[in-house]
Amino acid sequence: MKLKDKRIIQLVSNDFEDLELWYPVLRLREEGAIVDIVGEKAGEKYIGKYGVPIMSDFAFSDVDPGEYDAILVPGGWSPDLLRRFDQVLQMVQHMDEHKKPIGQICHAGWVLISAKILNGVNVTSTPGIKDDMINAGSIWHDEAVVVDGHIISSRRPPDLPDYMREFIKVLTNN
Repeated sequence: MKLKDKRIIQLVSNDFEDLELWYPVLRLREEGAIVDIVGEKAGEKYIGKYGVPIMSDFAFSDVDPGEYDAILVPGGWSPDLLRRFDQVLQMVQHMDEHKKPIGQICHAGWVLISAKILNGVNVTSTPGIKDDMINAGSIWHDEAVVVDGHIISSRRPPDLPDYMREFIKVLTNN
């Protein structure tokens, strides 16, 4: 198993894009990673856009990002909620400062924008937030997945296999 003993934060709030949260969690667990679901409250049920639930393991305040190897931000409408929490932005900033993998897909770029870590970074996202990404200083590409150092970005659910292949590669080499 490529990712045995790797610990990953999977951020969550309501209205996440179901596949963009669940697919990465399952793929990473298949590779032996420990993926903790982290939301505003521990033991809380969060519901995806299409009704698929997930239970959080920990609250934002319970986790020390220094104990983790990577972080994932889901897509859907949940990034607009997640970016309102200073603890979320601090986790993302910590990962950026320590060059640990940060995965973002679809609208997840909003969290990285609010964390102010995209200046000069090559990224992709859903085309719907292309202007937001560019206005934050990033270099936007319309590609299935873009890797710029430790930041791995993707557009939408059909790109998930490419996204996870590259995320796992970066995490394995980190």
